[in-house]
Amino acid sequence: MNTVLIVEDDRNLLRLYQAELETEGYRVVTASNGSEAAERVALETPDVIVMDIRMPGRDGLDTMAEILREYGRIPIILNTAYSSYLDDFLTWAAEAYIIKSGDLEPLKNKIREILAAHASPCDPPRNDDGR
Repeated sequence: MNTVLIVEDDRNLLRLYQAELETEGYRVVTASNGSEAAERVALETPDVIVMDIRMPGRDGLDTMAEILREYGRIPIILNTAYSSYLDDFLTWAAEAYIIKSGDLEPLKNKIREILAAHASPCDPPRNDDGR
């Protein structure tokens, strides 16, 4: 079972993402800020991280840089309400950039795409039910 770390300071969105992704069959770990996210990565080693950019304290870009520096190439999806960050070269280190919306399908599709691209050739194929 793939582990997804959701980093989101809005509690309602965090719960929504968690519920939706658990329904998709993922093991979901959550963090509400950048510092907590860095701690979770050290403990959980997620397969993919979905991270907000604007958060109190350490923002998502600083957190992403730390995670990539410390743990190597963990795929990170920046998930933000602000399209203005698209032009910020710091976002280029992310695997993907998603603009938040009420439709979670683009996010779920991107997670599936990234996990498929990063699957080890030695990983056994999975059935539709995740086994």
